[in-house]
Amino acid sequence: MYKRKFIPLVLLMILIVNGCSNKQEVVLTPVDYVNPYMGNISHLLVPTYPTVHLPNSMLRIYPERADYTSDKIKGLPVIVTSHRGKSAFSLSFYQGAESGLQPVYYYCYDNEVIKPYSYSSYFEEEEVSTKFAPSHQAGIYELSFRKNNAPYLILSTTNGELKTTENTISGYQNIDHQTKVYVYMETSALPEKTMTVSKEEINHSHTAIKGKNVGIALLYSTDIKTIKVRYGISFIDEKQAKANLQREIKDYDVENQMNIAKNIWNQTLNKIKVEGIDENAKAIFYTSLYRTYERMICLSEDNRYYSAFDNSIHKDSVPFYTDDWIWDTYRAVHPLRVIIEPQMEADMIQSFIRMAQQMEHNWMPTFPEVTGDSRRMNSNHGVATVIDSYIKGIRNFDLSAAYEACKLGITEKTLAPWSGIKGGEITKFYWENGYLPALAPGEQETADEVHPFEKRQPVAVTLGTSYDEWCLAQIAKQLGYEKDYNYFLQGSKNYRNIFNPETKFFHPKNAKGEFIEPFDYATAGGLGAREAYGENNGWIYRWDVPHNIADLIELMGGKEAFRNNLETMYNTPLGEAKYVFYAQLPDHTGNVGQFSMANEPSMHIPYLYNYIGEPWRTQKRVRTLLDEWFRNDLMGLPGDEDGGGMSAFVVFSMLGFYPITPGLPIYVIGTPMFERAVIETGAGKSFEVIAHNYSPTNKYIQSAKLNGKDWNQSWFEHKELMNGGKLEFTMGNTPNKNWAADSVPPSFEMNK
Repeated sequence: MYKRKFIPLVLLMILIVNGCSNKQEVVLTPVDYVNPYMGNISHLLVPTYPTVHLPNSMLRIYPERADYTSDKIKGLPVIVTSHRGKSAFSLSFYQGAESGLQPVYYYCYDNEVIKPYSYSSYFEEEEVSTKFAPSHQAGIYELSFRKNNAPYLILSTTNGELKTTENTISGYQNIDHQTKVYVYMETSALPEKTMTVSKEEINHSHTAIKGKNVGIALLYSTDIKTIKVRYGISFIDEKQAKANLQREIKDYDVENQMNIAKNIWNQTLNKIKVEGIDENAKAIFYTSLYRTYERMICLSEDNRYYSAFDNSIHKDSVPFYTDDWIWDTYRAVHPLRVIIEPQMEADMIQSFIRMAQQMEHNWMPTFPEVTGDSRRMNSNHGVATVIDSYIKGIRNFDLSAAYEACKLGITEKTLAPWSGIKGGEITKFYWENGYLPALAPGEQETADEVHPFEKRQPVAVTLGTSYDEWCLAQIAKQLGYEKDYNYFLQGSKNYRNIFNPETKFFHPKNAKGEFIEPFDYATAGGLGAREAYGENNGWIYRWDVPHNIADLIELMGGKEAFRNNLETMYNTPLGEAKYVFYAQLPDHTGNVGQFSMANEPSMHIPYLYNYIGEPWRTQKRVRTLLDEWFRNDLMGLPGDEDGGGMSAFVVFSMLGFYPITPGLPIYVIGTPMFERAVIETGAGKSFEVIAHNYSPTNKYIQSAKLNGKDWNQSWFEHKELMNGGKLEFTMGNTPNKNWAADSVPPSFEMNK
C-alpha cells in the first residue's frame, strides 16, 4: 500500500518538474530592453523624456508634464514638434455637464507604461484608460470609459485653427511666426453633437474656431464605452496630413499598430546585437541606442517637404531631415550613424547643404530645427559631420557644395555664440589675431554681435573654431584646394594662442594679448563660465583640442605631465558647496573631481590616456564612469543628454571604442562591456567585438587580436570596421600595463 501511494506521488512530482523545465523560455528582443524612463530625473537638469516614436520619425509624443514627478499631465499629446519642445495640439476627454467643458484638461494619472512603440495610462479620477501606438506621420489612440456619462473628446490648439465635419477634426497650429503643423483626425464613432470651445464660451452653431487655447469638442452617446482616434500630421497642409494617415494607419486596430511599431524598432536596434550575462547593461545599451534615433527627424511627405529655412514647400525624392543640435551630436551621434545608418547620414548631410542653400547667406546650419536654424551654442561644427562622413567613405553628397557652405558659415558669420548675424569686430579680431578677445570682469560689452546672456565664450570659441578650421582644411585637401588647405591648417593651431604656458590651461586673453588675471579655472567666468568658456569650466576645456592631442601633450610638457594633469582634474574637489558650484555651473554635474560626465565636451577626455601609452587607465576610467553615472533607473543619466548626444557616448563606450576625432577615420579603444557584440556594417558584412574571459568585472585588456592577428595598439581604422571582421580581447581584472603601451593613436593627420 505504501508503494502504491508513493509511486503516483513521485510521478506527479516528475511531471511537475518536467512541466517546469519544458516551459517555453522567454526570449527578450532588443526593444524589450529599452527603458524610456531611464534618466527622466537627474541631479539638476532634465536629461531625457520618455518618448514614443519610430526611428527618426516626424511623429513623437511624450506626456506633457513639468517633469517626471509631476502629478498631472496636460491632456494627451498629439505631436512633439521639437526635442524638449511642447506638444502641438492636445487631445482631452471629459464626462460631465456641458458647462464644465474647456479646451484642455490636466489629469492625474496612474499605471503609466511607456515603451518606444506604445503608451498606456489610467486616469483614476476620470476612470478612463488609454492606449497609443505611433507610425511615422500618424498615430492612434484608444480610450475606454468606465463611467456611464456621455463622453466628450476635445482637440485643442494653443495658437491655431480647427474645424470639424462629422467624425473628423482638422486644422493647424502655429509653431512660430512662419511654421505650422497640421492635423487630420478621425474617430471610430460618429458624435451626436459638435461644438467649439474656448475659455469664454461653448458654441454649438460654429464648426470652426481660431485663436489661442481653443478647441473642438465632440459629444458621443452614453452607450459608447470605447472610442478610437487615429490621426495624421503634416508640416505641408491638412490634405497631406490626411494622406499621411491613410497611407500609414488604415484601420482602428491599436494592437496591430503596436506590433508594427515594435517590429520596426527591433529591426533597427538589431543593427547591433550584444550578448552577456549583465541584463542591466543590455538595458542601458539598447535604451541609449534608441535615444540616438530620436533625432534627426524626416520631414519628407510623399516626396515633398516643408522647409522653415526658406518657408517653402519643396519636391525632392531625397529625404529631408532636420531637428539636430549639432554642437552635441557631431561628437558621437553622427559618427555612430556613419557606421550603422550610412545612407541616412548621407541624406542628413544633403539636408544640411539644402538648408544652407535655402538660407540667405548659404551658411551651414548649426542648430537646425523644425522652425529653422536657431544658431545656438558656439562654433560651427556642421563642418565636422561633413568631413567625418566623407573621410569614412560616404560620398553620395556634393562635397564642394558642403565645403562652400561650411567655409562661409565659419568665415562670414559671427563667431559670437547664439547669433546668426554677420561677423563684427570680435570676429574680425579672431581672423586677424587667431583668438577671440576676452573682457575683464565687469568690463562693459561693446560688440553688437555678442548675445547679452551668452557672452563671448572666448576660450570655447577659439578652441572650437580651431577644430572647425582643421575640418575645413581636411575638406580642402580632399577637393585639391591647396591654398585653403594650408591656410586653414595653420589656423587650426590657433588654440596655442590662448594656452598659458605657466598654468598649462587655456586661458582667456584680452585684446592687448594679456591673460585675464586673477583667474580661477574652476569658478571664474560668471554663470555657465560664459565670460570665458561655455557651460563647463576651464578644467574641461583644458582638453578641447580633439584634432591635435599629440601637440597638446607637448604643450603640457610631455606624457608624464599630461597624465598628471588628467589625474589632478579627477582628484581636485569642487572647492565649494555643491549648491554654490551648481548655481553657477548647472551643466557641470556628474562630477568626479572637476571632471563632468554630464556634458558633451567631456566625453572624449577619459580616452586621452591612450595617447600617452597608458590605455589601461582609459579602461579603468571609462568603466568606472559608466558604472557610476549610467544606470537602468530614473536617475540613470548624469545631465545633458540632448537627444542622443550623451547616449551615443554610452553606445560606443559599451562596445569598447570611441571616435575621439570626427574627421580622422579611427576609433580609440576603451573596454568592452559585453561578451560579444555584432555590428551590422552593410552589404551583408558585420564587425564582431569579442571579450574572452568575459565578466562584468573584467575590465582590463590583457591582449587583443584583429582578424586573427595580434593587435598591440589602442586604436583601429574605420575601414577595418566597415570591411567586417573580428576584434578579440582577452580580459582580466587587473591591468596589463604593457598592452599597446608603445603605439599611440594618430593626431592631426593620418600620415603622422
